[in-house]
Amino acid sequence: MASESSGGVQSVHLAIDVLEAVAFSDDELGVTQIADRLKVTKGSVHRHLTTMVERGYLSQNPATSRYAIGPKSRLLARLSPDTDLVKVAEGPMRELRDALGQTVVLSEMTPRGAMVLVTLPGTSPIEIGVRSGSELPFYNSAQGKVLLAYAPRPFQARMLRGPFEKVTAKTIVSPERLEKALQEVVKRGYGAAPEESMLGINAVAAPIFDSNDACVGALAMVGSIQFLPEKARPGDIAALMHAAEQISRKLGHGSNAPFATPRHRGMGR
Repeated sequence: MASESSGGVQSVHLAIDVLEAVAFSDDELGVTQIADRLKVTKGSVHRHLTTMVERGYLSQNPATSRYAIGPKSRLLARLSPDTDLVKVAEGPMRELRDALGQTVVLSEMTPRGAMVLVTLPGTSPIEIGVRSGSELPFYNSAQGKVLLAYAPRPFQARMLRGPFEKVTAKTIVSPERLEKALQEVVKRGYGAAPEESMLGINAVAAPIFDSNDACVGALAMVGSIQFLPEKARPGDIAALMHAAEQISRKLGHGSNAPFATPRHRGMGR
């Protein structure tokens, strides 16, 4: 049982107790449920929950306000190896990289953007990639746009309020333009961010869905604008979307219906 001592060590113990309560639960948990299980006050639990959501170790479902394991916890601990997105995606990612030579990146949603789970470097002598654990903003990354495009409307509306930093001349800093870009993602089935986060670099991303038709990740190709041009080659887009579809089917998406009808499950699982 967790103690409510104000000491730093006891605070760490309580934080771990909260994390374990959520991690080992079969269902999402609310603040009251966690407090009852640990026999502590809701206020003390809520403070730790807020911090862990902000850091990505837990996620909060915006529809229910309940909590579940977040992307950083899955990245570090591999809590569910049988359904680990990284393991499921490994084969299709490697096939895509080998076929096109581009760097391939797998990302998952956090409260602040798209967190990179794994990167497969391209075959070019000059490596272009993103470090695992990096968080890419929603507004100027292909992965971020894809994840935000399928996010619940209330969350999407909050993110559209900004703030946006004009990193390059091509960075979208207008809420109206960003909203239009998100609509294009859903319409086309993929998103792009040519030179929006770094000059000379482009990224194209496609959504990954699970058995509940929820968007659980984004698969992206990253490369120089020379080899991954702003006007993407149809063959490259088709290969990317095929790889994302393969991963989605491995997660159970479309087992009884054509690959479509996506939605977003919220912040993490």
